Amino acid sequence: MHISDSQTRFISSVEDALCKYDTKLKDINTKIWSNPELAYKEYDAHNNICTLFESLHSEGYTVRRSAYGLETALEVEYKHGAGGRTVAFNAEYDALPGIGHACGHNLIATSSIAAFIATCEALKSQYGDGPGFTVRLLGTPAEESGGGKVRMLENGAYEGVDACLMVHPAPLVPADPKLVSMATVLPGGFLANDKVKVTFTGKPAHAAAAPWEGINALDAVVAAYVNISLLRQQILPTQKIHGVIVNGGDRPNIIPMSATVDYYIRSPSRKTLKPLTEKVIKCFEAAATATGCKVEFDWGISYNDLKTNTPICDSYVSAMRVMGHHTVFDNSGKASLLMGGGSTDMGNVSYAIPGFHGMFTIPADGVNHTPQFTSGAGSPEGYQRCISCAAGMAVVACQVLADDEFAAEVRRDFQKDN
Repeated sequence: MHISDSQTRFISSVEDALCKYDTKLKDINTKIWSNPELAYKEYDAHNNICTLFESLHSEGYTVRRSAYGLETALEVEYKHGAGGRTVAFNAEYDALPGIGHACGHNLIATSSIAAFIATCEALKSQYGDGPGFTVRLLGTPAEESGGGKVRMLENGAYEGVDACLMVHPAPLVPADPKLVSMATVLPGGFLANDKVKVTFTGKPAHAAAAPWEGINALDAVVAAYVNISLLRQQILPTQKIHGVIVNGGDRPNIIPMSATVDYYIRSPSRKTLKPLTEKVIKCFEAAATATGCKVEFDWGISYNDLKTNTPICDSYVSAMRVMGHHTVFDNSGKASLLMGGGSTDMGNVSYAIPGFHGMFTIPADGVNHTPQFTSGAGSPEGYQRCISCAAGMAVVACQVLADDEFAAEVRRDFQKDN
């Protein structure tokens, strides 16, 4: 695959920077993985990352704690000269309840931190007194449930950004165990997602002495669950609906007055998500009507599907291959299979600015969101692969900032679908 001159000039500098900071990068990765924190409570991860860059203040980094109105969000910037383009890297660091970093967000954070440092170091060594540019690291909390990137997007974190990059770990591909990374170029790998908590309210009564005086909220939950289960027969194979009962009552001898479910609704695009969500709403409303309960909807932050940028993917794959990392375009739906039709708030960012959300494989006996994947996310091989991907992202970032023609291609590809 062809590699451009603007890529070639940065590769050695990027690799040198990653080697120089390897000990610090291993340390921050271990700190995040060994101390999993849930959405919007990632205080130690936030503080450890900020402390790392505050210790590197002499390198020209400015650190902003609790950035963009979120207590555990952060921003680190390096500015060179005036004006020019801006590239951002997203660092996720929230974990999952009970199973820690079972989605490998420690590796996501570490790869973005590494890519940020390598981009800055490479440009400093190559640019000298050249044109202005800005490199930005964004610590984005609560990807798993709270939509941290959506809130940061609304609060201006991505204003003026010309490209935003990150990578995400997944299990090894059995048919291609040497595969290190892939660039997602087909839709469907990450789905648009609506989230809703639904509460049914009825009337309590003694379940044995006078059940006829009650209105059973748990019956409404059961009816809604069955309605949605039946609906699944008539939806597309690429669409997903799944939920849990959060509250089903207090005691067996009390007719439940209140019961709550928590559901995710997913579809390949935000356009196709809307009619699916409308059908699911009818399932809940029908359950309320049938049981005589009142129903209330508490909507979470919706995630868009992921828009990909072909020039960025092209650049990433070519750079990774030149550096000796087995990397492919995802033109066979591998990312969709690996992630099982998952969703990410990076989708919302990718609708606002040119984005890249590559995948990389790590050794793990289980898929994402399992204890086995947590173990893989803490492995030395997992760390090394995230650093390899950081090198690829850094080369792409340097190309966006230094190559006017490439930056224009990235912008044109983004605008063609808007």
